[in-house]
Amino acid sequence: MSVPEPPSLNLGDPRTELRDRVQDALLALPSYFDSATNIEGLAATDLFSLNTVLGATIEVQVVQTLNRMRDVWDPNDEWTLYQFYRQAQTFPDVLFKRRNNTGGYDIALGVELKGWYMLAKEREPSFRYCVTPGACSDWDLLVVIPWYLSNVLSGVPRVSTPTCWSAKYIAEYRNYWWSHIRKTGQDSSIESPSEVFPYMGRDNTSDKPVKDGGGNFGRIARTGIMDDWIQEVLAEPLAGIPAEAWIDFLKRHESM
Repeated sequence: MSVPEPPSLNLGDPRTELRDRVQDALLALPSYFDSATNIEGLAATDLFSLNTVLGATIEVQVVQTLNRMRDVWDPNDEWTLYQFYRQAQTFPDVLFKRRNNTGGYDIALGVELKGWYMLAKEREPSFRYCVTPGACSDWDLLVVIPWYLSNVLSGVPRVSTPTCWSAKYIAEYRNYWWSHIRKTGQDSSIESPSEVFPYMGRDNTSDKPVKDGGGNFGRIARTGIMDDWIQEVLAEPLAGIPAEAWIDFLKRHESM
């Protein structure tokens, strides 16, 4: 099996330009994102749990922000009836769609959003991404959004510059890494669901390893593909101090 490559998109397909503009909008997200959620009175050593508490809220607010950024991703009003909609417990968790004449929806692309609290003790995004490649369209995106509190230890959520990947490419690379790069004596084969297609709803769309004693399948950050971006995020100053230095400080005092 050869090393996976991102899909080649048809330049004549309107979804290709749309996807490029959506990526531009996501990269500009820090300038547009606004949240009314305010965190006060939390012990500093409890901050590590914030991704669990606020992760879904951040993702909802990102979708709301994207819909407010229509002038960025649709400057020529070519997608006027379409909006971003969030759906829970289904891949992808955001659909760009419109209602059609039959009462259903026309879907242009999907976005799988993953939040990453920048002061999480793991120093990397901890999400699992197990979707099988066949459930992704060539235009779907996997987007990881780092976030923090405006006053570091309190305040309202702020987002940093996200990273955007082809959802299909990351699913293919994950499987390639699991079977051909990861060093283990275990069976490295993967079981994939049959008869999958993009936007099929709540049906099974997840790949599953035959053996996964450590529970690491789908931990994309551990494949190495995001290493450079992760280091950039951890070096970002929060109140003048790099995020990774804040993590060191919080971990040092966690058990006190």
